[in-house]
Amino acid sequence: MKTFKLISLDIVEEKNEDITQRRIKLQDGLIINREDDHGRWVIEAYMDNSYRSFFEDMYRNGDEIIIQAKITKQTNRPATFMVKPIDFNEIGGSMNVIFMGTMMDRQQEQVEKVLKQLLDEGYQGEDLLEQFKRKGSESKA
Repeated sequence: MKTFKLISLDIVEEKNEDITQRRIKLQDGLIINREDDHGRWVIEAYMDNSYRSFFEDMYRNGDEIIIQAKITKQTNRPATFMVKPIDFNEIGGSMNVIFMGTMMDRQQEQVEKVLKQLLDEGYQGEDLLEQFKRKGSESKA
C-alpha cells in the first residue's frame, strides 16, 4: 500500500442538467492506494461537521459518486475517482468520511465530455450513472 496526503476534494454533481463541482473544505486527509487486485483506493477526508447531512444521505443511499482529488501538492492535476462513502465518524466538532473506489483513467476534461454527452442523450439519475460506468469500462477494454 502507498499513502499520500489529500490536498483537495471536489464532489462532481449534476445540477439542472449541468455538471458542477462542490468543493469540500478539508481540515486534513489521506489517500491510500491499496494496490489490490481491484485497483481500489481508500480516501479519508477530515472536515467540519457541517457536511454531515450531505454525506449521511450519500452513505445511507449507498450512492456511488465521482470525486476529483488533488494528491500531495496543490499544483498537481486532480485525479478522478468513482467512489462510495463506506464510513463516517464524528470527531468533536469535525468528522471524517471514508470513501472506497477506483481511479478513473481519464483526465477531467474527458470525464466532463462523457458526462455532458450522456446528459445530452437524456440520461438522468441512476441511468446516467449506469451509462457512465458502462462507458468507463468500455474505454478500459
